[in-house]
Amino acid sequence: MLLHPTRLLFYLTLMTGTMISISSSSWLGAWIGLEINLLSFIPLMSNKNNQFSTEAALKYFLTQALASAILIFGAICLGFNSQLPFSATQNFFLLNSLIAATLLLKMGAAPFHFWFPGVMEGLSWLNGLILMTWQKIAPLMLISYVFSPSLMNFTFIILCALAGSLGGFNQTSLRKIMAYSSINHLGWMLAATLLGNPYWITYFLFYSFLSSSIVLLFNLFNISHIAQIFSIPLASPILKLALFCNLLSLGGLPPFLGFLPKWIIIQGMVSAGYYFIITIMVTLTLITLYFYIRMGYSAFMIAHHETKWLLTPTLSVSSQILVIFSFSFSFLGLLLCSMIISIV
Repeated sequence: MLLHPTRLLFYLTLMTGTMISISSSSWLGAWIGLEINLLSFIPLMSNKNNQFSTEAALKYFLTQALASAILIFGAICLGFNSQLPFSATQNFFLLNSLIAATLLLKMGAAPFHFWFPGVMEGLSWLNGLILMTWQKIAPLMLISYVFSPSLMNFTFIILCALAGSLGGFNQTSLRKIMAYSSINHLGWMLAATLLGNPYWITYFLFYSFLSSSIVLLFNLFNISHIAQIFSIPLASPILKLALFCNLLSLGGLPPFLGFLPKWIIIQGMVSAGYYFIITIMVTLTLITLYFYIRMGYSAFMIAHHETKWLLTPTLSVSSQILVIFSFSFSFLGLLLCSMIISIV
């Protein structure tokens, strides 16, 4: 299905829409790119074997269509700001806030995250990965143009960290847990946009790598709930260790690689004087570690069971090599990056 010509066409236009948005010099061009991206992703969400895919596609379409309508309205008003009954400063602030809110709605960031976990629940792991990573590139790039230090934007950042931390407490679905984890990481990316494009791009690249490593394992073993993790019939304990080390790395626990982007953001926020914001974000991020530790606790305690007819290797050699590489890079990446930086 992945190599079907029609799906390849939609993947191509999906990437093209994002490239148009991030390379556009006007809000109209950015809106066109977002629409191409949206209309390319909707057909990719369909899946005959998943009864929730149609519901997820409908939710996604309605939400994105609403956000696109408000975005083009704000862009038109921004182009004719002299006709609005506001002073120039107030006018630009209100319109920038409106555009920022619509882009947050497109990304699924708090407090506009109501659709994100539900859509994730109805997607395959590959489509869920695209929704968590690629679909955020264009809105993040656009929001960096209008996102400035203000009380409203600080509130958005804190709400993302809060909703991502507390939202997954009672979840047993791995897709919803990954969705709330993505919302928490969005708070860090929004904070990074206040520091400059290199900060959020660096954080996004690390987040995408770690999310891809975890989703790869979930997809290979076709697991969707926490209860299924406890009895993963892995042929080698190293593969199970790789999964939970990647989870802890995604949570930003030292000495894993996932701590490096958070370390960079913390240093940047402290240097900029945002002490209160970064303190709240670090505190709330510690709560997300609870999700990952809950998933990996029984495996860490060697409390798992295996059935005799599943003791044969369940992964191909290439898949095992890929998983072990991601585990090694996640476990030793912080040390290697520190050594490279000290040498340079």
